[in-house]
Amino acid sequence: MSEESSIAADPVETVLRYHHETKHHLSRYARSLGYLDWANQPDPFRRFDGAALVPLPILGPEDEPLSPGYDDLYHSSTVSSAPVSLRSLSRLFEYALALSAWKQVGDTRWALRSNPSSGNLHPTEGYLLIGGLNDRTLTDGLYHYAPKEHTLERRLAIPEELFTALMKDFPPRSFLMGLSSVHWREVWKYGERAFRYCQHDAGHAIGTIRIAAATLGWNAVVLEGLADQTIEELLGLNRVEDFENCEHENPELVMVVWPADAGSGGLADAERLLPLYLDLGVVHDLTQQRWCGKANRLSADDPMLWEIIDRVTTASRKLSSERTTLELANPVKARCTVGKPDHEPSAGQIIRQRRSLLACDGETSISAEVFYRMLSRVMPRLERPVSRRPMPWDGIPWDPTIHLALFVHRVVDVPPGLYMLPRSPVKMETFPSVMRKDFSWKTPPRCPAHLPLKLLRAGDTRAVATRVSCHQEIAGEGAFALSMIAEFEPVLRRQGPWSYQRMFWETGVIGQVLYLEAEAAGIRATGIGCFFDDSVHDILGLPDATFQSLYHFTIGGPVDDPRLTTLPPYGAHVDGEDHRGDLP
Repeated sequence: MSEESSIAADPVETVLRYHHETKHHLSRYARSLGYLDWANQPDPFRRFDGAALVPLPILGPEDEPLSPGYDDLYHSSTVSSAPVSLRSLSRLFEYALALSAWKQVGDTRWALRSNPSSGNLHPTEGYLLIGGLNDRTLTDGLYHYAPKEHTLERRLAIPEELFTALMKDFPPRSFLMGLSSVHWREVWKYGERAFRYCQHDAGHAIGTIRIAAATLGWNAVVLEGLADQTIEELLGLNRVEDFENCEHENPELVMVVWPADAGSGGLADAERLLPLYLDLGVVHDLTQQRWCGKANRLSADDPMLWEIIDRVTTASRKLSSERTTLELANPVKARCTVGKPDHEPSAGQIIRQRRSLLACDGETSISAEVFYRMLSRVMPRLERPVSRRPMPWDGIPWDPTIHLALFVHRVVDVPPGLYMLPRSPVKMETFPSVMRKDFSWKTPPRCPAHLPLKLLRAGDTRAVATRVSCHQEIAGEGAFALSMIAEFEPVLRRQGPWSYQRMFWETGVIGQVLYLEAEAAGIRATGIGCFFDDSVHDILGLPDATFQSLYHFTIGGPVDDPRLTTLPPYGAHVDGEDHRGDLP
């Protein structure tokens, strides 16, 4: 059997080959078109023509439901559950997937969103499947979310009895949110590396949904037992007639969302098990109802085909469904109701003001207290059951495979240098045996006991952080930068090729936590998708594919561009205009 045939027959080998072939190297970058075809730039806004529209109310910061304080998100049982209504759903989408602002330079205008995206290209599409509201405006059905208009488009009306059958084993007032990706939006700019970036973006969206749910006193968990085919069927992505002559959407995931005070629904108290799957028979019956709406075409010309992306998309599909469950924690009555915070910014304020760092000032430092708090917030606390882990780590029902290598530049009372933060106690024991033998593995000053941060090598790491991040100065001029290191080939072979996507999702959730932590600290952050993969591995002494770098991030003092004008996300200034424009 030839090497090509062997790879085609083994999805894991196909995924490994894709990952290695799409690395950036000091001598060459991963393949892309080499220029930006502005005439064929994909529209960042998908619509379904002919679908019934349900506008979501545009809410101000002082409107109900009010946001809790930012720090309250990380303290369990402090936020009372809001009722599930059109207003609370509007707030959920506002904080998760909506526009957060428009930016303008001259005649060029583009939108920013609550969920960050590689290159501001936004491949991620959001869906809502809900019922039982007794609201004549929002009837039982499947809806596509249109962020430009902050509107729900009803793709499928669902009989009440089918929705009840689908959700019978979930807590009361549960509903579903789905995510898909339009690969072409990222391929247009980034070529063969685009599949990676689509998965990053899906991970950021998991983070924004879980955090948005927390502002309402709701829980949210990924239904990891679903096969991709089930997600396609549920969201209507397999309906060729609805996507005729249009760019396809690829299935990513579905999350279940429910009020935290809802308990375990119809489940026996002795079990309290949340299903991480759906009844396939009910899904099939549900999708046999009448569909509405045809997808709009996003580009003037046909998308450029990249066979390597088609191959990894097929190879990493989740083919099987598993009847996995998650033990629910007993609901605890909230200690307070949500009101305007007195001494801290609200979570909503932090979410709305989040921006990607465009340049660092090369001067701003942060305190050790802020640094350690940021790192504590990305720790999943594996000693706890999943449902008792800190938010948002209670939203992904698998143990982490991502660990952090840090380049510390400007943290007061923390020596500059290269650090490692294993996010699993097991890997704390593994890393010293597989990384460079001359690393010191010392605990830095004042580091909290629960944080297994270790200094590998003291010294100035600004130049090396810049070099391995594709020579981008932003990585060396902040307070610190980091590389997210995945447990890689052994996990792929043990769990299956679809876990490749899940690794990137986890990096996106980490990134979303750091984005908001930076805003809360008065600075800014940004993800960095361009880095020299194997140069990072060489620095750490990682010799093979047991561990791989998947995502870079940097945090520091921002330098604002005075040419930019900021406009509110929704208002008369956007009506009737085409705002696709050039990306910054």
